[in-house]
Amino acid sequence: MDSDDEINSVQSSEDDFMDDEDSLGEDFDAVEEPDDFGFSQDKDIKPRKQAYEVDFKVWGPGQIQDQQDKQVEEVSAVIGQPTESTAILLRHARWNKERLIESYMDKRDEVLESSGLSEDKEGSASITKADDFMCDICCEDGKDLDTFAMKCGHRFCVNCYRTYLASKIRDEGEAARIKCPGEGCERIVDSKSLKLLVTEDLKDRYHELLTRTYVDDMNNLKWCPAPDCTYAVECGVKQKDLTKIVPTVTCSCGHHFCFGCSLNDHQPAPCMLVKKWMKKCEDDSETANWISANTKECPKCHSTIEKNGGCNHMTCRKCRHEFCWMCMGVWSEHGTSWYNCNRYEEKSGSDARDAQAKSRQSLERYLHYYNRYANHEQSAKLDKDIYLKTEKKMTQLQSSSNMSWIEVQFLQEASQALQQCRQTLKWTYAFAYYLARNNLTEIFEDNQKDLEMAVENLSEMFEKSTDQLAGLKVEMLDKTSYCKRRRIILLNDTAENLKSGMILIIPNS
Repeated sequence: MDSDDEINSVQSSEDDFMDDEDSLGEDFDAVEEPDDFGFSQDKDIKPRKQAYEVDFKVWGPGQIQDQQDKQVEEVSAVIGQPTESTAILLRHARWNKERLIESYMDKRDEVLESSGLSEDKEGSASITKADDFMCDICCEDGKDLDTFAMKCGHRFCVNCYRTYLASKIRDEGEAARIKCPGEGCERIVDSKSLKLLVTEDLKDRYHELLTRTYVDDMNNLKWCPAPDCTYAVECGVKQKDLTKIVPTVTCSCGHHFCFGCSLNDHQPAPCMLVKKWMKKCEDDSETANWISANTKECPKCHSTIEKNGGCNHMTCRKCRHEFCWMCMGVWSEHGTSWYNCNRYEEKSGSDARDAQAKSRQSLERYLHYYNRYANHEQSAKLDKDIYLKTEKKMTQLQSSSNMSWIEVQFLQEASQALQQCRQTLKWTYAFAYYLARNNLTEIFEDNQKDLEMAVENLSEMFEKSTDQLAGLKVEMLDKTSYCKRRRIILLNDTAENLKSGMILIIPNS
């Protein structure tokens, strides 16, 4: 854990490169110089990956297609099938090359049959005219009706077949594994049949879906979830590692997201905690404050009870237990003097009050973290409004202070830092809710506090008038750099403790 003194000692050396903090692998860890005042040998200084970063690579649509073509050619050379047939086999095997080659060598005919590539000429795909035939889909019959059937023998009129395929491709987004429309038939419509039946206006969509199927079938590839983005991201983090790693990646479109769950960046909270927290907030946050202020739990069955009258004699509708609303004691001990409740020390009331206090304490603990989580979420939205107006403010500052466009870029940098730090702070409170109390928790909260204070100071400066901003340039640059460093320190420390298992998670929070 770095102290504030250590941070200040490396501030001047880090300012030059902290601006590139958003790029993977372009941050350097602060490394103390050895106590050696003599000359040292020159060494190549290489950027070192932060503890919270993961290796990833972004692939464009053309690169994804090249990857597919390369794998098809490699497998085609091994099994001796044409490239088109090999592509069908790979899609059927969900692009698992090793499994396909092994199964093909052992059970060649079965693999060809299951993938719709049987070499039996009787099952070749073609449109034929049929007499005395009635389509089971549209009930159309007549002479010289164009029909189509695969080797499974389920024959339908061409118009119905084309409508079925169009619905699958256009509406359901399916391409590589479209099944025969016959009831209960599992046979996959092969590529030759699709080329024969798919209309020209759907062929581009069909090929696009084939590419999407490739990415969806690969465990180490995921599409960027940003709207209209066509890039895919490759990351080697396994599903089993998601309890100790938060694999945040950055697409070429600029979108930051978690490779594990595809949600927006939620460092430092692991995916499982994010899922639990979001469900808890959805279930509890709207009613938690009201429950805390207006209800109590039955001392016997712990059902939540709202007082609906002035009388303190309460009867639980669920278990029929009678108790006093004031002291939570058994009502039978109160006699007829319910209005003079002074029996605080009786055991039944004491136990009930202890249980009530424990329940309220749990609720208040949740509200503590939720309110701060929600506050940073709201602040991030307000900061985003500022970000959208930043360019206008930069233009105003440029004209009023005679600064160049390059010189006013510090506002853009400060706005981006605010957005990123708010996002991190928001999730630190969700993360902290599930942490068991120990020394590491206190260190985490100290880091959280330092980052929060720095962010609030920067946010306050950003709201100054345009006339004041020119004089705050140096101070804002320093505070922006400091916010970035505090965020890196918090994320690094948390990531290291997560990987080592030193941070303990409360299982039933």
